[in-house]
Amino acid sequence: MKTIAKIHFNAGALLLTATLLLGTAYLSGCRKDPVHPTPEEKKLPIPPQPNASIVGMYLLNEGAMGSNKASLDYLDFTQGKYTRNIYAERNPDAVKELGDVGNDAQVYGGRLYLVINASHKVEVLDKRTAKRIGQVDIPNCRYIGFSGGKAYVSSYVTKDSPKDQKGAIYELDTATLQVTNTCEVGYQPEGFAIEGDLLYVANSGGYQSPNYSNTVSMVSLSTMGLAGEFTVGTNPSKVLKDKYGKLWITSRGNYGTIAPDVRVATLKGHGYRVTDSLQLPLSGCAFTPGGDTLLYYSTVYSYATKSTTISYDMLSVKDIAPLGKSFITDGTEGEIVTPYGLAVNPETGDILIADAKDYKQSGELFCYNRQGRLKWRVQTGDIPGHMAFVGR
Repeated sequence: MKTIAKIHFNAGALLLTATLLLGTAYLSGCRKDPVHPTPEEKKLPIPPQPNASIVGMYLLNEGAMGSNKASLDYLDFTQGKYTRNIYAERNPDAVKELGDVGNDAQVYGGRLYLVINASHKVEVLDKRTAKRIGQVDIPNCRYIGFSGGKAYVSSYVTKDSPKDQKGAIYELDTATLQVTNTCEVGYQPEGFAIEGDLLYVANSGGYQSPNYSNTVSMVSLSTMGLAGEFTVGTNPSKVLKDKYGKLWITSRGNYGTIAPDVRVATLKGHGYRVTDSLQLPLSGCAFTPGGDTLLYYSTVYSYATKSTTISYDMLSVKDIAPLGKSFITDGTEGEIVTPYGLAVNPETGDILIADAKDYKQSGELFCYNRQGRLKWRVQTGDIPGHMAFVGR
């Protein structure tokens, strides 16, 4: 004989249980947990290079000013893949995303340093994992470089734009991530190069428009004192050091009556002095692995025609002369809308060009071999511009 179990329903208990479940669901739906974008991984049409000396490259996307959309991508040469927006996934406990306007990315030691300009900070990550180590607060920071265990950051100093505020070079201890010293330089300092005990920084005078600056300040790293300055083109932006010890200073002009140019400075006595100049607009540039050639692109806007002219060329570093031929040889340069960053893989010689498109949508990264033929292209974050290679 089968036994039939009797089930007793308690209406009050059921009502209480249903109420609790609905309340839990409501609270869960209203919880303001941060939602992090999922990284997007893409396999590239290249074979993995497990034994490569340069294992990868970080690409810092600036993001439009005020959008707080700076982001970090990673190109993995060992696996032949590209991953967009890795910061949030690697750092789920971070309070927020990278910040507003990523302006520079450099690898030093075992760390990746990201200069986030409009968020007034330098983010420090592990170069292998991209996990966050810490940050250093520096107002209106621009570019970063390294020497002797110290990091140096150019800064406009003020968070707004008063014309009478000079800029500075901040010295950071890379072990403690503390600011250890500063040196006042010219107005609105930008890129710089380090040679021996001296740091050479371009003073743009960007807030002084139309009366831009035209100087390079020399900072002694041993004393963090100003060691002098010399005159270059109007509105200087980048300082590069070549294999022969010369400095190349690119200037943007005043966007009207004064054209962009390049000044080349040579060591004379105890400092550098300008010895050569070229009437060329170097919007972005990078040395080839041997250091004998400087690749560059130019983006020149005409107020008369309301249009931008884009060109690609090369310079002989030894002769300080343009070669008069594009480093893109397969005719695909027309597919690059707005070149915004240029880098050369120091191991393979591959050329990487970041395309910012219209500054509103996702950009694109183009990779060419050393012969100038397109190998692949991949979608990036918004306004890609700053690349840093990772060695073993």
